[in-house]
Amino acid sequence: MMESPDHQHGIEIGQSSDGQSLFDRVATILNQARANVVRTINGEMIIAYWLIGREIVEALQGGDERAEYGKQLIQDLSNRLTRAYGRGFSITNLQHFRHFYLSYIDRHPEIQHTLCAELDSAATSTATVGIAEKVSLAVNTVSLIQGFSARLSWSHYRELMKVEHANARTFYEIEAEKEGWSVRHLQRQIHTHLFMRLLKSRDQNGVMALATEGQTLRAPSDAIKDPYVLDFLGLPDKPIYHESDIEVAIITNLQAFLLEMGKGFAFVARQQRVQFNDESFFVDLVFYHCILKCYMLIDLKLGALTHQDIGQMDGYVRMFDDQCTTEGDNPTIGLILCSEKNEAIVKYSVLHESRQLFAAKYLAYLPSEQELRAELMRERELVETRKE
Repeated sequence: MMESPDHQHGIEIGQSSDGQSLFDRVATILNQARANVVRTINGEMIIAYWLIGREIVEALQGGDERAEYGKQLIQDLSNRLTRAYGRGFSITNLQHFRHFYLSYIDRHPEIQHTLCAELDSAATSTATVGIAEKVSLAVNTVSLIQGFSARLSWSHYRELMKVEHANARTFYEIEAEKEGWSVRHLQRQIHTHLFMRLLKSRDQNGVMALATEGQTLRAPSDAIKDPYVLDFLGLPDKPIYHESDIEVAIITNLQAFLLEMGKGFAFVARQQRVQFNDESFFVDLVFYHCILKCYMLIDLKLGALTHQDIGQMDGYVRMFDDQCTTEGDNPTIGLILCSEKNEAIVKYSVLHESRQLFAAKYLAYLPSEQELRAELMRERELVETRKE
């Protein structure tokens, strides 16, 4: 029996020229639409919680000022909502809604009942827009009007409410949305004071930019934090450590280390060999920064920073640029991670002038807020001394 032309060429029915089958294309549309529906529902519920919080705050402000009155008001509301709508309206949750409104009192979201018809009209008038794009357009438009991100869950906002300072809270909200942070990763970044650590190397304009734009990466210095908190290494207590112990622990916990490093990093190699004449050198860790388009070499040091460490890293960077980079790569970044950073050596060395070499402290535990405050004060004093 003669085969059809399609079977002779091994093409499935419904398969496009780019190899994607009809099923795959339809499945992509359905998956996109379902994901957008979930985000839309999530966004509507978050706005509803904010509005409920506003009603509670206004009712408490307009009623009896006694504490007993407030407790009874919320208790009665909780009982009636639970009977009408089921679980999710306990006294604790209603208190969370109240706190949510107070934390974001400057927002002006509304549940847009008439918006769906308007979006349908606009979408159907453009015949060239696909179904998935129409759904995505609707979600993005609603999100823009509502003032809260439909990509963040109520659990995300519960964590964000715990951040006391408004600028820091906004920064974490922006970063969580842009980078797709899970709730657990958001918790980690808040607990390790990412916002405060990023501020240490920035001026007041940079502080406001962080709070309104999130973390932007335009130069190598934007990708460097100080200190790095390596609390996830889980090193056992013992009197003597070697750089190799830290290196092994980092490789073992590579995913967590990449999260601590920040956005845009990809792991390349461990103990990368660089050859110069008849001598071989080995770089502890090599990463590639996908946004800045450059390699980052990391050298690990247990003790205080020395001139020899800086000279060695400077040599690594020069050799790596000469032997390993290709067309399109920007100059390589060198980072020395040390347990103690000697500020005098930083000031009177190539680190002070080079835009490609950096030194940063690492901490093997979570610093307290008092320790971070003291560190910030110390850095500020150093900056003032340099100005003088």
